[in-house]
Amino acid sequence: MKRHARNPILTRRDIPDVSARVADVSSVFNPAAFKLDGRYYLLLRVQTRGRETVTMPAVSDDGVAFTVQPRLLPIDGLDVERLGIFHVYDLRATPIDGEIHVVFAADTAAGCRLGVARLDGDRLELIGFDDRNDTRNGVLFPEKVGGRYLRLERPNRTQLESGVGSGDEIRLAESDDLAVWRPLGPVMQGRPHYWDELIGSGPPPVKTSEGWLHLYHGVATHFASSNIYQAGVCLLDLDDPSRVVARGRNNILEPREPYELLGQVPNVVFPTGIIVEGDLVRVYYGAADSCVGLAETTVDALLDASRLP
Repeated sequence: MKRHARNPILTRRDIPDVSARVADVSSVFNPAAFKLDGRYYLLLRVQTRGRETVTMPAVSDDGVAFTVQPRLLPIDGLDVERLGIFHVYDLRATPIDGEIHVVFAADTAAGCRLGVARLDGDRLELIGFDDRNDTRNGVLFPEKVGGRYLRLERPNRTQLESGVGSGDEIRLAESDDLAVWRPLGPVMQGRPHYWDELIGSGPPPVKTSEGWLHLYHGVATHFASSNIYQAGVCLLDLDDPSRVVARGRNNILEPREPYELLGQVPNVVFPTGIIVEGDLVRVYYGAADSCVGLAETTVDALLDASRLP
């Protein structure tokens, strides 16, 4: 993937003050992305000076220059106090049947939980919330497969030295209504000693004639200095997405630029949003948990990268 010349496309300086609590913010990163009625949208993870997490929308006419709207985007129907939620973050957006659906992560005292919401005008409305499983990095497939909604997710089964829960396996889940989810089984695991020891889904899968093209993040943990977050690509079977058709040997994006190497969490590129127009692929990613980057590529280039043995 090739970084856009205007990178980083959004920084904390682009976030307007909303209130005394959300003013002069600390960072913006890990956006959801979608295109609707000819315009490009990002749903941004914004971190306040109090280290609280809020979601703010941004809009663009060209997919590069975004204007952040001065408002917060809560999820209607999500009872944060009853569920004991501290943070709602890392939204991943998927168009399904003409509507925008998002999977979100929520930190609780019992671990990370996943929920699903639907965009209704200027609001997000809760569809369902799983308050039992400790899992993260959830993304929806853009259409039913075998009559079922499908979701990729990453169970938190690995504890990093920092105390943050992580995992080394992407799994598949199914649902009849997008609200209640049933586990199906594993899809792929991390590769010890290499660039993707720990893994998790990035943006939602993209349907191609050769399979579901899927970007994921991998973490190399075996360096003494820090964990290194990178992006990779794989190809899943169209009819049985639990089967990996191809998986690239190398990463396709790694921290190299100063804004990726230095920040709240150094050495991070974390892909979360994708918009495909013809063969052009725009990937929006968080850089060092501090700003938003844009990388561009093509469907063919990603397919070729997934086949690298």
